[in-house]
Amino acid sequence: MNPATRTTAPTPQEKTMDAVVLERQHEIQVRPVPRPRPVGRGDVRIGVHTVGICGSDVHYYTHGRIGPYVVEDPMVLGHEASGTVLEIGADVTELAVGDRVCMEPGIPNPRSRASRLGMYNVDPEVRFWATPPVHGCLQPEIVHPADFTYKLPDELSLEEGALVEPFAVAVHAVTKARITPGDVVAVVGAGTIGVLTAIAAAASGASRVYVSDVAPEKFAQLAAYPTIHAVDATRDDLARVVRDSTEGWGADVVFEASGSPQAFGSLWEVPAPGGAVVLVGIPVAPVSLDVAAAQARELRIETVFRYANAYPRAIELAASPAVDLGALISATYPLDEAVAAFERGAESRPTDTKIQIRVAGA
Repeated sequence: MNPATRTTAPTPQEKTMDAVVLERQHEIQVRPVPRPRPVGRGDVRIGVHTVGICGSDVHYYTHGRIGPYVVEDPMVLGHEASGTVLEIGADVTELAVGDRVCMEPGIPNPRSRASRLGMYNVDPEVRFWATPPVHGCLQPEIVHPADFTYKLPDELSLEEGALVEPFAVAVHAVTKARITPGDVVAVVGAGTIGVLTAIAAAASGASRVYVSDVAPEKFAQLAAYPTIHAVDATRDDLARVVRDSTEGWGADVVFEASGSPQAFGSLWEVPAPGGAVVLVGIPVAPVSLDVAAAQARELRIETVFRYANAYPRAIELAASPAVDLGALISATYPLDEAVAAFERGAESRPTDTKIQIRVAGA
């Protein structure tokens, strides 16, 4: 057995631990749950340090479902996490006890057709933390495959490590957009994913990035990036701003990151002929697309669902001087105040970008 692997069974007092549990719609409790399963040969046991609250977590709390995923039984929340390795399986060689890590929360079937094609994010069998019926990571310990656990560089704090998960969505979107140096980019929506997408686009070579939102308070986190420009959608029109700045041509790449049905009405007015439109935000209901308008400009349309093979690049970019993920953290709550953290998340304060929970005992 690997000498780093724990060999003693937990004491009776250790058989449960406190976790953040969504009991049902509108009801969250911090209460004991069973400790994780034993560590397998390719697994690691992680002491969870920080977990970010995602919009999907809040949506399960306020609505009890997202599309076909319905909370029918109590579920541990959370999927944006960092922590410290406590134990490694016998076959794990790239991680060691004490390593600071972040975790990719989706575990696909490695033998599925989607996985073999490199698109494991759309594997129908993927088990994603805090997506019913799979429990999340808002608990002191988690057992996770080493293949989906990534060592953090010294430049990133554990708090920033918990932001790698949403940043991976942005990096995946920017990768699919195929941004080239000097591109003009537009982002619709300045929520967490929109802000991160703008930052990733700027760091990937875009010369100018225009970000539009109806809540100008959200733009504060972008002030440190000189190539990112805010557009208050209550006072100005994104398409007009982009056209005026490009001599009427339009944006090379447009990211729709709001998921708002209203955003799709004028979306096709923003990109340049031959440009790309990347759909990142997920509408809660079907939306209408003006296919003829897209065809008239021969637009390339890409869609994004989570990410695949994006974590190493996201970590590398997050650790660079071009990105400051820590500046996006609006508030941090201890585990025993998780209910208050989720209540704040449900308020959708425009000045909040990312609320995190510090997990006790990490």
